[in-house]
Amino acid sequence: MSEAHPFFDMHEHGFVRVATATPCSRTADVAYNTAGVLAEAKKAHAANVDLVVFPELTLSSYAIDDLLLQHALIERVEQALAEVVAASAELSPVLVLGAPLKRGDKLYNCAVVVARGQILGVVPKSFLPNYREFYEKRHFAHGRGCTDLWIAVAGEEVPFGTDLIFAAANLPGFRFGIEICEDFWAPVPPGMQAALAGALILCNLSASPVTIGRADDRHLHCRSSASRAIAAYVYSASGHGESTTDLSWDGQGVVYEMSALLAQSERFDRSGELTIVDIDTERLAAERIRNQTFADAAEWAGRPDDTYRKVVFEHAYAAGDIGLVRPVARFPFVPDRPERLDEDCYEAFNIQVDALMRRMQSTGSKSLVIGISGGLDSTHALIVAAKACDRLGLPRSTIRGYTMPGFGTSEGTKTNAHRLMAAMEITAGEIDIRPAAMKMLEDIGHPFADGEPVHDVTFENVQAGLRTDYLFRLAGQHKGFVVGTGDLSELALGWCTYGVGDHMSHYGVNAGVPKTLIQYLIRWVIATGQFTDACGQVLGDVLATEISPELVPPGADGAMQSTESLVGPYELNDFFLHHITRFGQRPTKTAFLAWHAWKEAGSGLWPAGFPEGARNAYDLATIARWLDKFCARFFGFSQFKRSALPNGPKVSSAGALSPRGDWRAPSDAVAAVWREELRQGLPDEVANDLPA
Repeated sequence: MSEAHPFFDMHEHGFVRVATATPCSRTADVAYNTAGVLAEAKKAHAANVDLVVFPELTLSSYAIDDLLLQHALIERVEQALAEVVAASAELSPVLVLGAPLKRGDKLYNCAVVVARGQILGVVPKSFLPNYREFYEKRHFAHGRGCTDLWIAVAGEEVPFGTDLIFAAANLPGFRFGIEICEDFWAPVPPGMQAALAGALILCNLSASPVTIGRADDRHLHCRSSASRAIAAYVYSASGHGESTTDLSWDGQGVVYEMSALLAQSERFDRSGELTIVDIDTERLAAERIRNQTFADAAEWAGRPDDTYRKVVFEHAYAAGDIGLVRPVARFPFVPDRPERLDEDCYEAFNIQVDALMRRMQSTGSKSLVIGISGGLDSTHALIVAAKACDRLGLPRSTIRGYTMPGFGTSEGTKTNAHRLMAAMEITAGEIDIRPAAMKMLEDIGHPFADGEPVHDVTFENVQAGLRTDYLFRLAGQHKGFVVGTGDLSELALGWCTYGVGDHMSHYGVNAGVPKTLIQYLIRWVIATGQFTDACGQVLGDVLATEISPELVPPGADGAMQSTESLVGPYELNDFFLHHITRFGQRPTKTAFLAWHAWKEAGSGLWPAGFPEGARNAYDLATIARWLDKFCARFFGFSQFKRSALPNGPKVSSAGALSPRGDWRAPSDAVAAVWREELRQGLPDEVANDLPA
């Protein structure tokens, strides 16, 4: 497979490689500092970085007090800028570095943008701290109100002001704005205006001396800025080499994308350091489109996109397969922070429990009716119902669980269903649906009733429909309601029997939870001892059972019907679902991300406690085949089922598929656009193997 194909180029999918730089520096040693800048710039070039952000006043040093008023120093800084500009002609990254620069009779604390042998523009600092250890107003003029101006620097006349956005003509998402240190501590940071003007990446050149707790404060401000601006935030603070007369420095570099921390530097490192990560600018742009509050805020702010100057440049980026330097979660719905694992699982589980409790209270129901198959979904619905009863002070006998064996039910799942109901101490029952199913098949003249081994959709749906029919009648008989067991993954694929089938219930408690999260929540329930040891043992056995609807009798080899062999691995389907519905990603980009996430089982992070034996890998051809099937089912087949969903709680910020909430779509759409885009973007040898 040719790695030169555009599919393997991250830039084709909207990624921009950024880096925070902590160069080697010495107080007021301009030559040494310049060498440090160029050393990191060359390392960034070798790593195919697109944008490098250096600390505040990089060339002069920050903590030099009245040395900033010395003409010799200011003139030497301008010479150093010329050296950096000349050296940058052979380097691909755009460099954003700090320097004290004169304009007229004023000195400004500036960020200078350098690319391919020229200065693109200069942005002055807006807010100058003059409290505690800071005395910037002694030396600098503020940049507030500096718009539509120019500055002469290093032999060039270049744009100057706080109204600058820098944009690559050949990379649509590579648009960045700049603020400097104190700016993002202000109540209304100027970076917000830059974001409203169109910048997808915000750069902060900072000095910020370190004290206890200061690193956490910086994280807070970076995360908040990135989240509010729907942007990436690239923050670089001064490190070892600054003056320690009264202060100390840690060289903190962090990169956030919206609320997610993508990368951070090693603090207190004495050597020069780059922190590199790839930003998904396409994702950011898509999120702004779907978040109308962002557009309203831009309008309320006076439409800065109409007044900001856009400095457009041709970016000399490295094309081809340069990898992807970015954490891509294999399980986007599963908590991926080990230190927050218990809290996140607690929250997800209790969202379901609390929602079910409220529905029980509002309906005044006397019972909860659940079909217990011994599989994942009904098991999870049962433990949610059990916890709801416990919280409301109701006996678990309020829950009426029924296992309803059919033509394909295995002895293992049937046994697990009974064990589970016994361990949960609920009211348990069994109804053999085979006689009623046979009668219906006879009535409609189905070949199976005459002894023919015809196991078609009608054969399956007769069983699924009868189970739901029994549950609804039982709910009426016992003055309760049916708790739905179907999950988000099945709704995405349309893997449910419409109407009188597992599609329907009185309340779909699992409707906002995908299969991969259900598996993890059950593991969490076991690990945290939410129920008895006996119950935990059964839950473990359920997790170990292959996912199957068990509607078709075993084959001659004894093999049971396998859901994932028909619709694809749920771990891939959930990955597709997250990226396509939450962020509107193109199928080709989704395939690119899935390939980087799943191509090697031994690389990347797995959720804490994920079983070693269940760690799978998938090649691009396999990913593409199942993604094509996902697109066909999601866009072209299953929406009519989602359009008639019962109520159920949204659990994950990644979204749900309720027609009253996150996902509203026509039931008669055609999937051709998504399937064609996938074929057009994939390498030929992969695309040609996909079905027509």
